[in-house]
Amino acid sequence: MQVTDQTNIRNFCIIAHIDHGKSTLADRLLELTGTVEKRDMKSQLLDSMDLEREKGITIKLAPVRMHYKNYELNLIDTPGHVDFSYEVSRSLEACEGAILVVDASQGIQAQTLANVYLALAADLTIIPVLNKVDLPAADVPRVTAEVINLLGCSESDILKISAKTGQGVPDVLDAVVQRIVPPAGDAAKPTRALIFDSYYDDYRGVILYTRTVDGQIKKGDTIQMLATGASGLALEVGSLNPSMRPAASMATGEIGYIVTNLKTTREAKVGDTVTVKRSHADEPLPGYQNVKPFVYAGFFPVSNEDYNELKDAIEKLSMSDSALQFEPENSPVLGFGVRIGFLGLLHMDIVRERLEREYGLELVVTNPSTDYQITLTTGEEIDIKSAADLPPVTKISEIREPWINGEIVVPQEYVGSVIQLVVSKRGRQKNLSYIDERALISFEAPLANLLTDFYDQLKSVTSGYGSFNYELSDYKAEDLVRVDFYVAGEIIDALSVMAHRSESQSLGRETVKKLKDVIPRQNFQVSLQAAIGGKFIAREDLSAYRKDVTTGLYGGDVSRKKKVLAKQAKGKKRMKRFGKIDIPSEAFTVMLKRD
Repeated sequence: MQVTDQTNIRNFCIIAHIDHGKSTLADRLLELTGTVEKRDMKSQLLDSMDLEREKGITIKLAPVRMHYKNYELNLIDTPGHVDFSYEVSRSLEACEGAILVVDASQGIQAQTLANVYLALAADLTIIPVLNKVDLPAADVPRVTAEVINLLGCSESDILKISAKTGQGVPDVLDAVVQRIVPPAGDAAKPTRALIFDSYYDDYRGVILYTRTVDGQIKKGDTIQMLATGASGLALEVGSLNPSMRPAASMATGEIGYIVTNLKTTREAKVGDTVTVKRSHADEPLPGYQNVKPFVYAGFFPVSNEDYNELKDAIEKLSMSDSALQFEPENSPVLGFGVRIGFLGLLHMDIVRERLEREYGLELVVTNPSTDYQITLTTGEEIDIKSAADLPPVTKISEIREPWINGEIVVPQEYVGSVIQLVVSKRGRQKNLSYIDERALISFEAPLANLLTDFYDQLKSVTSGYGSFNYELSDYKAEDLVRVDFYVAGEIIDALSVMAHRSESQSLGRETVKKLKDVIPRQNFQVSLQAAIGGKFIAREDLSAYRKDVTTGLYGGDVSRKKKVLAKQAKGKKRMKRFGKIDIPSEAFTVMLKRD
């Protein structure tokens, strides 16, 4: 394979809001450049997981190399969802340009904005593309005006295409070649390459997707990661067309893969810098962060015999997903399980589906919560990941919870209802600006209140037009309390939640009502209570079944009947003292379900 001259390389990515046609455009580019034969083509080719195909979203990013008119084009297909924004920011660092895809019928949405800001921060050349112009609902003049407003470009810069039919797609390739600058790296400098993704392959170990910034990486080189300090061997290097194609080396400016002998992606995290022993660099590339999960949930197997399988499955998943953090957890009701940290709710959803599908596990997932920082009266600082870990109130001087900065883009007529929704979540509106017929609402709010179903509620109050994007800002001290739930006088740890004092009463009442619906009736009366500390704030009673014990009696004196009923009452009293209540798994996800 001939080495391409650096001036003929173009590195670019495609950024867009979910469902604006990013993966479809990637498919057309692969077809046009002849990278994939017509017979091997299937839709959403770069989305390799079944899950990605079904949900119509990109979860794992995928790089691919194409050849077009003597140019080498490296495309990175990035995820569009907010949970993966750090991965997106790393892939943008690996490129010189970005194709911004905007749906001509929907216009600019929150994630489009977020990704454009990331692209501008990375100093990329942006090529605006209006997709789906062939649809009857497309409103090209309006969306064109929105894009001009956002980017400050002229109308002639905007390409109008239909990725589905292929109309206008060759112009996109020409624009990539003409507008995007070739990579600026120095082949003579010590080797530095940016890891923008890494995953674990069962047969080959950890595989890194990298962009060589300076120098080159050859097959057989001893490599070292500058942030984690891990070192290993480059067993194979090459490019992806979309399948792996080995080469002798990866030159300056090229994007490709390195097969290593590392055992877990924790040793080679996204954003880290790779260097080689023979030409060692000491200065890492900027922008590396240790990604921290901020949504936590307990995963328990339905049957306790599956605990070891669950643990093995999570360990395997965490090998290829360095953002997953987990620790064993034990609950008196649910038995042994694992508490897992995620980047966000979508990430949690995907991990749960993968555990159920790929490993055939049946799971009970407890209510997701976030982490809290606590200052004790002794001055010691601790972090807790679930309400059950909260120390006694007398020992706490303050509790801090994470807040986010959010942005919502909606058509103007929905502004009022969106602001009401934000306020109902203890949020504060910070700014309101208009892009043509859309409004951009900036706000801050506590993360815990947005965890369960904020996105669904936003979609319903905006008839599906609202789009939402957020980033973590900082931790703020608030008046927080732990709400506990008792079933028949026994505290159920897995149901405890942290809440703001002002919301605790209504949360307690609502949850107890829902528990009444999911817990089956017993032969004796069962009390369901919510409490803060030692004070009960809500109660519902599950009435007892009435078993008719007098059916066999016929005629005779009424005292016979009374005697049997008295015996039954005595038995019920005893049962209430010793009876065990079987709590169904639905009870633990009761917070997630809205009426």
